[in-house]
Amino acid sequence: MSRSNSPSRRHFLQSSGAVALTSIFTPELLAAAMQSPFKVAVISDEISPDFDHACSIIANEFGLGYVELRSMWGKNIMKLDDAEIAKAIAILDKYRLRVTDIASPLYKTDWPGAPASKYSPKNDNFGASYHFKEQDEVLEKSIALARQFKTDRIRCFDFWRLDDQAPYRRDINNKLFEASQVAGKQGMILVLENEFECNTATGRESGQTLAALQTPHLMLNWDPGNAVARGELDAFPGGWDAIPKDRIGHCHVKCAVSKPGTKSGFEWAPVGQGLPDWVAQFKALKQSGYREAVSLETHWGGGGSPEASTRISWAGMKEALQKSNARRFTSHLSS
Repeated sequence: MSRSNSPSRRHFLQSSGAVALTSIFTPELLAAAMQSPFKVAVISDEISPDFDHACSIIANEFGLGYVELRSMWGKNIMKLDDAEIAKAIAILDKYRLRVTDIASPLYKTDWPGAPASKYSPKNDNFGASYHFKEQDEVLEKSIALARQFKTDRIRCFDFWRLDDQAPYRRDINNKLFEASQVAGKQGMILVLENEFECNTATGRESGQTLAALQTPHLMLNWDPGNAVARGELDAFPGGWDAIPKDRIGHCHVKCAVSKPGTKSGFEWAPVGQGLPDWVAQFKALKQSGYREAVSLETHWGGGGSPEASTRISWAGMKEALQKSNARRFTSHLSS
């Protein structure tokens, strides 16, 4: 067949799609080919508790170079022993994956002396429910893990949500500030997640919390899906507009849809099939100069299994990244 009659590489890539790429390029070449201004990642346990299997999918099939660590082998990362940590590090090396952050449960507990939160879980929460008196130990362990996994970011929260947090807000802020200083002295940054069941849940609340905590050692883990779940349906752009962009240190990617009249008032959804509009959010993150992680936190379970659900949500996230010009094939593979 002459060159003029054979399909071009461009036509082949466009018609075959990313699935075909996994069969003709090595994982290393595929990961290098997919460029983004962000550190595109997945929380591994959203795929599988089998850490090796999850990492294989992230690296070999999704073509990514980053992973977020929360739990593995059915154990929260806080509870891994030395042998399991060594095993996890070996798996990361095997797949050439780097860690975005330690998704610790720091301060995902009740605030002492306050009325019991209706969001305080009755059972173990992601395998790591710790009382307030144990939080200093959680912080110390999180810092040690961050050092072992070669990241400088540790997720935290600001306690289970209270109906009236005003009487306790100053003390909560003081606790967060104190912890951020401990972390900062060891070269670490706390990233406070706006969690729909915690006291900072929306973009607007995030702006208020960050304004009260003027320290470079505490940043925001921006999760607009959580803000939507709390009822901030304009998490983008309304909630986003309330956040100081230079204080965003991590980002979770998921979607929710409003379900008035239900107990929770919302349902999780695949990326691209709910709020926020991730094409617009990725564009805004890119324009703001954000260059840290955008990490898929599927949560939605409608795909039949965690792995299948994450594959569906990853397809929506990948499409949003491409449409926002925040992820593309390099020219030597697309030409």
